[in-house]
Amino acid sequence: MTTQIRELPKAYEPGRFEAAIYERWLSADVFAPDGAGARSEPGLQPFVIIQPPPNVTGALHLGHALTSTIEDAMIRHARMRGHPTLWLPGLDHASIAAQYVLDRLLAEEGESRESLGRERYLERMWQFITETREVMLGQQRRIGASLDWSRLRFTMDEGSARAVRESFARLYRDGLAYRTEALINWCPGCRTSISDLEVIPTEETGSLWTIRYHLVDPGTHRPLQGEWVSVATTRPETILGDTAVAVHPDDERYRALVGRKVRIPFVERDVPIIADDVVDRAFGTGAVKITPAHDRDDYETGRRHRLASITVLNDDATINEAGERFAGLDRYEARRHIIAELEGMGDLEGSRPHEMLIGRCQRSNDVVEPRLKTQWFIRTEPLAQAALEATRSRETVIVPARFEKVWESWLTNIHDWNVSRQLWWGHRIPAWYCPDGHVTVSAHADGPSACDTCGRPADELTQDPDIFDTWFSSGLWPFSTLGWPERTDDLARFYPGSVMETGYDIIFFWVARMMMLGIHLTDTVPFRKVYLHGLVKDPVGAKMAKSKGNVVDPLEAISTTGADALRFALLNGTSPGNDQKYRPERLEEGRNFANKLWNATRFVLGARPASVRPNARRRSPDPVSLGPTERWIRARAGAAVDAVDRGFQADNYGEVTRVLYEAIWGEFCDWGLELAKVRLADEALPAAARAATWWTLVEALDTYLRLLHPVMPFVTEALWDTLPHAEDDPQLLIVARWPSAGARTGSEAGDRDAERSVDAMIELIRGVRNARSEAGIEPSLRLDAELTGIEPALVPFIERLARLNPSDVTSPGGGPTVVVTTTTAQAVLWIGRQASGADVIDRDRARLEKELAEAERHLAAARARLADGAFVSKAPPSVVDGTRAREAELVERVARLRERVGS
Repeated sequence: MTTQIRELPKAYEPGRFEAAIYERWLSADVFAPDGAGARSEPGLQPFVIIQPPPNVTGALHLGHALTSTIEDAMIRHARMRGHPTLWLPGLDHASIAAQYVLDRLLAEEGESRESLGRERYLERMWQFITETREVMLGQQRRIGASLDWSRLRFTMDEGSARAVRESFARLYRDGLAYRTEALINWCPGCRTSISDLEVIPTEETGSLWTIRYHLVDPGTHRPLQGEWVSVATTRPETILGDTAVAVHPDDERYRALVGRKVRIPFVERDVPIIADDVVDRAFGTGAVKITPAHDRDDYETGRRHRLASITVLNDDATINEAGERFAGLDRYEARRHIIAELEGMGDLEGSRPHEMLIGRCQRSNDVVEPRLKTQWFIRTEPLAQAALEATRSRETVIVPARFEKVWESWLTNIHDWNVSRQLWWGHRIPAWYCPDGHVTVSAHADGPSACDTCGRPADELTQDPDIFDTWFSSGLWPFSTLGWPERTDDLARFYPGSVMETGYDIIFFWVARMMMLGIHLTDTVPFRKVYLHGLVKDPVGAKMAKSKGNVVDPLEAISTTGADALRFALLNGTSPGNDQKYRPERLEEGRNFANKLWNATRFVLGARPASVRPNARRRSPDPVSLGPTERWIRARAGAAVDAVDRGFQADNYGEVTRVLYEAIWGEFCDWGLELAKVRLADEALPAAARAATWWTLVEALDTYLRLLHPVMPFVTEALWDTLPHAEDDPQLLIVARWPSAGARTGSEAGDRDAERSVDAMIELIRGVRNARSEAGIEPSLRLDAELTGIEPALVPFIERLARLNPSDVTSPGGGPTVVVTTTTAQAVLWIGRQASGADVIDRDRARLEKELAEAERHLAAARARLADGAFVSKAPPSVVDGTRAREAELVERVARLRERVGS
């Protein structure tokens, strides 16, 4: 390819570059593993992430932005390492969430689900999601997601529909799907059953009422006005469905009453007093009402005692006909009426405040009601055992590992999964019922041709009106997106996936279900690694919510500072599985980092020596012409490669960003460029030496841009495009090869020696600058100085960067001195008449005493390590030798500092 060094604008304006760069990536077809612009290495395994599909009706929030940023960093890193990479995009139909949004829109138009009917409602839903899906896809492009858009999937497309039908038919055939009446969680607002995971326990203060149930005379079967049992309840409206009163079998207060009957007020129902260990004698009066159709504990008690289960609530939480004169009232209105009437009858003994956990719907915030419903369930115990075996055997690993304990606990105590939802938007359950009560489950798109049991024709069969829980179709996502149940080429090549990356808050909603269904239906785990990220919270650690006014719009952040700044802000300072506090300062830090890199590149391009042709191809600098500072620059770039590789290997993207920030800003920009300026400005140096310095900068900058690309892809692509490129470099950084420390930087003994020498020089320059500041000496003023422990070749750099005039004459200028001592070097500065001698000496003595205390502390620590037999015997020899060398250096430094403090 032809290399052309281009001139960069003075300032980086993300809005001018990002959209155009994304279009270049799309045009080059580099996102797909088999795209025209892909450059994978033969023999390397594919790296696959199936994107967690965001809700089609949603808008990009910081959680989506974090997910996209982490996954894109993983994908870009693997792509640059030569792996065929597939990041498959998708959208989730999110049945309950989508219906909740659409129902509110319809209400504003004076319509409802019921007024439209099922067919027209679904037509309206398709219209609605068609309008919203492009918004979400466009938002993902803005953040730089390098997804393979040619494989875009939707959980309601025909491929997903077929996978849903086939999977359910197999589960039914294997005895793992069954239909029964059971107590489920019912949301009156959403008008559907919901899973335990969708019920949010909320601490609230309610009331505990004490109510009299009158004993029934065994002879006359009439209630006795003077004899009763007092029961405590927090839900008086469910009195209407009571079928027993329970007491503890060892409670002496009620032992004689067990077997007697009481009359339930209002419905005039006589029910038995039963004894059961479930009763807490310390709760209320020690006697509790039993309502099997509306309480989980009562349901189990009812099953043990074969009690009737009477449902008293309608789907909208109004009282049904079983509530007799209260029928039609809202549950809470009925509660008020019942309490008032009980008080009027003299059967309300009292009430008191009561702290309790109320289950509320995650979506609507309505109080969830336990209700008896006939539903489809998945038998989870055998599926969960297979998922546990996969993680115990490390066939699938969870990052961070601490979530394995939570995983074990949840899957060990899992309940059967209610997959029925009383909604319209979603995959309809492929079960048909004939008039004789037979069930036929069919995977065919057109349904069964006849009843499997009695042969009744299809036109006499009725399909189940319910749809599947959204998480059922999502649970098939890792393989349905690749063509399952067909044996497609994509399924053979890209399944199982490499990583499933998602938030820890849906490890059970989604990850567990993908594992259970994937192993059962495909005979293998759906992915090799589960990476769990934390939640993004506001600056004080509170969950973001529109109602709190603390939501950050990522698109607004992108418009203000650019996508790279947002990506940097979301990754910097994070660690796997931990929540993070979003702070605007991080966004500003990301923008400043991009600007710093931009200006550094402008300097490098502008500093090209005349001996280097403008269109020269990139090449390694001539080793013969390298000085110690060039070797240091190369060594530090190599160290950054190693550190970044370790960060990626550990899945620690916060560490990756930290390393790169410090390496690029703190080392390359603050020191590498400044050191290079000294050589580039030295006209006495041969042209080859100055060219070697410049090529060293180009090589290091090329390395840093490659390393930073997975985190900040736009600015790095823009800058890399302006650099000289090697013969085998591609047109785009996104498919350039990942750097290797050994191949791109020197690692010989001479380079390591140069690195140590330059490190010592930098430490001395910092010390001189600090000493100037503490002594009140102008930074621009040049001082005479005597230097020891510094290589002659480095003196010119100290002369310029520390603004010193090195001299080998003792006290050439007379007057007070300031001494700067490092581990291996020393500078004696003559300050002449630049400050009061007494003041300087006092301040310098305080500084030296502080440095001495710190050096003595480090020396004590080094000696303690060497005195530890376990450390000396178990640590690698190189580490022990390094500690001994460090001890020797510190001994020498402490001696010098003590001499200076005592003089």
